[in-house]
Amino acid sequence: MVTAKSSNPDQFDRASELKAFDDTKAGVKGLVDAGITEVPRIFHQPPDKIQKTSVSGDTQFSIPVIDLEGVKKDPITRKEIVEKVGNGSRKWGFFQVVNHGIPESVLEEMKDGIRRFFEQDLEVKKQCYTRDYSKPVVYNSNFDLYTGLAVNWRDSFFSLMAPNPPKMEDLPAVCRDIMVDYSKQVQNLGYLLLELLSEALGLKPDHLKDMDCGRGLAMLCHCYPACPQPELALGISKHADNDFVTVLLQDHIGGLQVLHEDKWIDVPPTPGALVINIGDLLQLSPSLISNDVYKSVEHRVLANSVGPRVSVACFFSTSVMSRLYGPIKELLSEENPPKYRETTVRDYVTYSNGRGLDVAGTSPLLHFRL
Repeated sequence: MVTAKSSNPDQFDRASELKAFDDTKAGVKGLVDAGITEVPRIFHQPPDKIQKTSVSGDTQFSIPVIDLEGVKKDPITRKEIVEKVGNGSRKWGFFQVVNHGIPESVLEEMKDGIRRFFEQDLEVKKQCYTRDYSKPVVYNSNFDLYTGLAVNWRDSFFSLMAPNPPKMEDLPAVCRDIMVDYSKQVQNLGYLLLELLSEALGLKPDHLKDMDCGRGLAMLCHCYPACPQPELALGISKHADNDFVTVLLQDHIGGLQVLHEDKWIDVPPTPGALVINIGDLLQLSPSLISNDVYKSVEHRVLANSVGPRVSVACFFSTSVMSRLYGPIKELLSEENPPKYRETTVRDYVTYSNGRGLDVAGTSPLLHFRL
């Protein structure tokens, strides 16, 4: 059992504490359910990582909200939306979309499904607690539990939903139907976003889609229980996503922040909206792919005292793990030479995940820079 405070602070055995926490298979929620009033030391963030100065309510630093209404019907409207998506991806790497085609009832049921999963009896959840990511569903706390600087105050479950989705019976009974429905609708949105991003780069609409950038879809569902000392912990440490594009559904509690011009900017929950962010692979591709035209942006989630906060991150990548990705040739010139070497998605993700979140203090992209 993880204790809130060692009897002798000088005898803190981090490795043993991590293993003890992992062995409970109860996650952070288990600690909260046990009634702890102090955050265990393994969750304490280094002081330089925990600073929470942020900017909010300032129009100069507000995440763009893009209305997709009419994007498939009106060429003039589509051109305007393409420009907004391009600007948001270049300047921020983050934006929100509304009128995206996914009914609000589906969004609400997806959030409710996550809550149902985490509210299950522990003995039921333990059946899918694992660190083997080849399993159809992976439930655990912190994929980088043993490599991160500090344990993040969250539990998660993960599943690859495309192109080869799990069998229905392998998905959690309390949320399997909505997982399948939501993933299909998000994938349609993902294809549209890839079209808009392609057009904003001056490419044909199907360019990124034809590169398999949206063929693979991974769903990662988070629960951030209420934290008794949120000033000591983080929900998720600073990081950028190691995919092409991420579609995030968040609830009303908030806590998501992006690092913009050395300031932490709040991404306020907007009813019916989805948060879109550019991943490392799209930057690599001259982002890696976009060759730094688009930028992946570091972001984090604060611990909160009112939770549980829930969110669903859908990561668009590829199932063709051996395919080489690098700067798009059509975007290169003598004035704009390639900035990154080619790599496979498998090698990039393996390198990125192996470092743990915010451990090295630098982007994994630098490892692939020419």
